[in-house]
Amino acid sequence: MRHYISLLWMLTLCISVQAQTSARLVRNNLIMPVPVTPSSHASTIIPLPDGRLLSAWFGGKEEGSKDVVIWAAFFDKNKWQAPVQLADGIISDTLRYPCWNPVLFRTRAGLLCLFYKVGPNPREWWGMARYSHNNGISWSSPEKLPAGILGPIKNKCIQLPDGRLLHPSSTESIKGNVWVSHMEISDSTGHQWQQISIPCDTFGVIQPTILTYADGRLQALFRSRQNVVGSSWSRDDGATWETVKGLSLPNPNSGIDAVTRPDGLQVLVYNPLIAGNHWSNGRNELRVAVSRDGEKWKDVYVLEKHKGGEYSYPAIVAATNNLVHITYTDDRKNIRAVTLQIR
Repeated sequence: MRHYISLLWMLTLCISVQAQTSARLVRNNLIMPVPVTPSSHASTIIPLPDGRLLSAWFGGKEEGSKDVVIWAAFFDKNKWQAPVQLADGIISDTLRYPCWNPVLFRTRAGLLCLFYKVGPNPREWWGMARYSHNNGISWSSPEKLPAGILGPIKNKCIQLPDGRLLHPSSTESIKGNVWVSHMEISDSTGHQWQQISIPCDTFGVIQPTILTYADGRLQALFRSRQNVVGSSWSRDDGATWETVKGLSLPNPNSGIDAVTRPDGLQVLVYNPLIAGNHWSNGRNELRVAVSRDGEKWKDVYVLEKHKGGEYSYPAIVAATNNLVHITYTDDRKNIRAVTLQIR
């Protein structure tokens, strides 16, 4: 009986907290007043200890063009600075591939990591990495990750209690168009990798994002082909995962991202529609939702709502004072950066 009462009290508290949660806009800017490339997509963002922000994305003529490289910009002195190029796909004087999906992450020891992909397409790309010991002022030479290792495929990794990095990853098959998500674990420096499977059953899922809970559980949320956000749980620091199941949240086959705030609030950015006949259908609306248990979610802010266009591939990180920083693709022409205060 005591256990039942405790669970009932926790459920009531969870519902009460979510009902009271609201979001206030702090800042909303395009990163580039004038885009440096015709197309920009797949952004990532990280807060730095001195209060600056760093965002990266891929840009070029269009997604998949050989001129697509990784760009980055600092938010400093209350504005976004001019973008600089961080990585390219040049193999030799006669061979070049596009870059894809950068992911920024800063470890507890202060190592700033840039993970990204290079290759002809998402079915044949490979993982790359660069590292910075001075918060992005200078970077190590590009390193190719071990064979079969891709690194975080779209969304940021997390650092486990023992210091290792848990990277949410996935693959898209060359034949059959099969989508499978998995996890990769590295040491705290982004080396010594191993791969961990996630049972997907009937789901086709890619691009996981990881949430943490006070009781030690981890939750992965996924982009899926089933018109819902997928979910899987781990109770052993990511060593094993439950079979992916669907949540009640819509997903139009579009990227998502989520973050766990220091107070335990889970914050998700997602497109709240279902897929259509064209790959971009459903990406014209973008919302922010919150949860305490990872199962019941409440929308608290509308980032975009249009009749058409693409507002997608969000990235989100938590900061102090209940702030979250979000970046996302603004109609493939630019990257938009939004800061919200969620209470």
